[in-house]
Amino acid sequence: MKKAILALADGMVFEGESFGAEGETSGEIVFNTSMTGYQEILTDPSYKGQIVTMTYPQIGNYGVNNEDVESAKPFAEGFIVKEYLDIPSNWRSKKSLHQYLRENGIVGIQGIDTRALTKHLRDLGAQPGVITTRDMNPHSIVAKAKALPTMSGLDLVKDVTCKEPYHWREGDWDLEKGYAMNPASSKYKVVAYDYGIKRNILRLITSAGCDVTVVPATMPAEEVLAMNPDGIFLSNGPGDPEPVAYAIESIRKLLGRKPIFGICLGQQLFGLALGGRTYKLKFGHHGGNQPIMDLTTRKVEIAAENHGFAVDMDTVKDYVVMTHINLNDKTCEGIQHKTLPAFSVQYHPEASPGPHDSRYLFKRFIDMMEKFKSQ
Repeated sequence: MKKAILALADGMVFEGESFGAEGETSGEIVFNTSMTGYQEILTDPSYKGQIVTMTYPQIGNYGVNNEDVESAKPFAEGFIVKEYLDIPSNWRSKKSLHQYLRENGIVGIQGIDTRALTKHLRDLGAQPGVITTRDMNPHSIVAKAKALPTMSGLDLVKDVTCKEPYHWREGDWDLEKGYAMNPASSKYKVVAYDYGIKRNILRLITSAGCDVTVVPATMPAEEVLAMNPDGIFLSNGPGDPEPVAYAIESIRKLLGRKPIFGICLGQQLFGLALGGRTYKLKFGHHGGNQPIMDLTTRKVEIAAENHGFAVDMDTVKDYVVMTHINLNDKTCEGIQHKTLPAFSVQYHPEASPGPHDSRYLFKRFIDMMEKFKSQ
């Protein structure tokens, strides 16, 4: 394999071997603690602008298939693994991870000490970095990394949202049948804002009995209300929520008009629409094994997460109550408006990858829409 170098903005340099596409790429270096699910992670639009480090040491052993994708293409800027395995073994596998990355222009590096890199990021925080197979001068690569912008202040939603509205009918996956196509008519009509939406969110909303129309992040609230939905969904997405002013303004106008459910970036935008603030986490939460407590039931869920920003509860406590909390660092993981039909969670109840402990939240959305319709 060809030599590759990873350099961080603080001067840390790792030498390894190239896999996937050759070339040079840059982004914020983060780590993901999931043991499986690299295909879903790579295709999650929330990773736009980021290079993902997998903490699990062996990656690639089950290849890539045609079903486990969360969007039309990979959005991660690069991929870092300890040991890449080039002989995939899985009955659904269609190609190797190396082939998949190469076809999609994703630069990868393997053979580095990902444990050391993860500990470094945990201690000093996520930061810009560069992977290259072209420039073998460590000083030059570090200089490039130092010149990169940080994630704060970047509106990446505009780079991942859909261009036109579209209708979604695909439901949840079945071992024998694959993804089911739900009937065209359903009891509830939902408009989903696409800030970088994952397909499994749409599948679970559809499987819950909803007719789903996905709309661009820039669609004004007036146009959404003209569609007369029973509920509105605010999706996950990449980057800093504060620059996404067009989404914040639309949410502000929609509050109280229709039931609202938000996930991940959707929660952050919901908080900002209430006049609150968000802040950047030191290294974020990325993985399929985060402990979350539902404060309404006191039950603990193991959940999937992927975010680098969080809502400052002190700035929204007059309007919402905190419904979920992260048991690792006590950050806010869920909020519900005190008087209006609107709630959100910071983590990913749709998983993909990850556990299914939190799927009850989709029923909570259904119940909220049913109650609103009966008023």
